[in-house]
Amino acid sequence: MSHETISLNIDKLMRQNVIWSIILAVALPLLNYAIQPRMYWDFSFWSIISTFGWFCVAYIFLIVAHEACHLLGFVVYGGVPWSSLSFGTDLEKGLAYATTSQLVENHAMKKALLLPFWLTGVLPTVYGFYVDSYLWILVGAFLMAGAVGDFSMYKALRKFPKHAVVRDDPTEPTLYIYPPGTTNDDITLHDPK
Repeated sequence: MSHETISLNIDKLMRQNVIWSIILAVALPLLNYAIQPRMYWDFSFWSIISTFGWFCVAYIFLIVAHEACHLLGFVVYGGVPWSSLSFGTDLEKGLAYATTSQLVENHAMKKALLLPFWLTGVLPTVYGFYVDSYLWILVGAFLMAGAVGDFSMYKALRKFPKHAVVRDDPTEPTLYIYPPGTTNDDITLHDPK
């Protein structure tokens, strides 16, 4: 069956991630300082170690939550069964992934792609501004920057019809786009080419 392919270049995404991480990790704390200037900073050894430790814990937790949000998006927006979902990491590529073995309509896939940006990136940042916590602002900044791949796929999917169907590759950052009305029975799941 004919299809189109969206495949992401991991090296390019990593560079974009680093650039956006630096931009957001500088700009957002500066914005918070402009809104809520502090007269006192605690730069003791233990406060730095403690903050770094909590940053790592929150960051790892929110990376897992980011992928869980994709899964939730597949179920809520795409209507796929829970049994079709899988989640894991590819340590060789330095990636966490969430996928479904079911086809998802384009409009639902786009929502599932951006859901983690809002829930694990924007919300922690807004919370950080609200409670004046640079820890949460930085964690949110890194999670927003980490969504560059999701935004790249979203941008590529915009050229396809709303009801085109999308298959997420289980091992690569690749999407296969099929004509509207295509079902799982119409394609071979193990070899979408």
